[in-house]
Parts: sequence; structure tokens; C-alpha cells
Amino acid sequence: MDLVVSTPMLVAFVGDCTTTGSALTPLEDAVCTATGPTGLGIIAVYSFLIAFVLPLPSEVVLVPAETLRLGLSTTGNLAAIVVVSALGKAFGSLVAFHIGQEAKEYGPLVRRIKQSRFDIIEWSEKTTIQLAKKYGYVGLALALCVPFFPDTLSIYAFTVLEEDYLRFGAATFAGSAGRLLVTLGLAGGTLALL
Repeated sequence: MDLVVSTPMLVAFVGDCTTTGSALTPLEDAVCTATGPTGLGIIAVYSFLIAFVLPLPSEVVLVPAETLRLGLSTTGNLAAIVVVSALGKAFGSLVAFHIGQEAKEYGPLVRRIKQSRFDIIEWSEKTTIQLAKKYGYVGLALALCVPFFPDTLSIYAFTVLEEDYLRFGAATFAGSAGRLLVTLGLAGGTLALL
């Protein structure tokens, strides 16, 4: 499979995070300017953290593809970014999964969340949980493929329903990689089978 993408179009679609003076967190800025193997490490840590703590866009990891300096083509850099980001998010989702399993056993916490002003659980049931109930782990992967949707909520919502760490990790890996590929497609890239 060969991936052809116009990097300027991708940056414009995802957001030009390389300009100075923008309202980025230091971590987002580090991702946007990542280079070399250390850059891949930064992308992995960022992806790990957004799976269970940070409500930040995961698509921003695609921005440094052209300037990553791994000795690969832009396509090779994109492939490395997709795999490293998906692995980071899968490991982060396993932390979220563990937290969710613990919270499930602590009934007062779940009741408190349901009574909160924002009623996160009810909102999540309308989207992710319905998809997960109907399609299982494939539903989670599909929910995570939606670009610019807060995947941290999807991950936590799904932890309430399931108990298999391995399948959960695999679904979040597939969904995270799928999300980045969908983003590339929407940004004007094309996926072509050779």
C-alpha cells in the first residue's frame, strides 16, 4: 500500500501548529516540532496521555511527518507515526481500562458521576456505549476512527462494559490507526493499493 498525501494540505486540515504564538500546550508544541527517534518517543507519550488524561486532538501527531527526519520518505514517516501513535494510545487506553474496571467496582463513584452536572455517562451511552453494545470491540474501534471526536470519553465509556484487556488494547490500536488514516484521507491524501 502506498500513501500519497500533500503535507501542506494535511497541516491546513489538522491545524498549523508550527506557527509561533499559537495557543498550544507545551506538549502539543513538542509533538508539532518533533524530529528523529526522540520525536517518535514524544508522539508515543502524547498518544499515551491523550488516551486517558488529556482531552487534546490526536490528529496533531501527523503534522511533523515531513520534517521528522527518520531517514524515511514522508510516507515512511507517516507509517511510523501511525504505528507509534496507535501503540501509545493502546497502552494509554489499557491504563484507562484498568481505572474503569476499578471504578466499576466502586459504586459510589459511578453514582456520583451520574449525578454530576455534565452527566458524562448518559451522553456517552447515546454514542459509544450503544455502538459498543451492538458491535462489541469492533464498535469501539469504529468509534475511535472518527476524527476530531474526543476519544478519551469513548475509551472510558467502553471500559464500563467490557473486561478483556487484550481485546480492548487491540481495538484501541486498530481504532487509533484507523482514525489517523481517515484523517489523512479527509485531508486530501489518497490510499492506493499497489
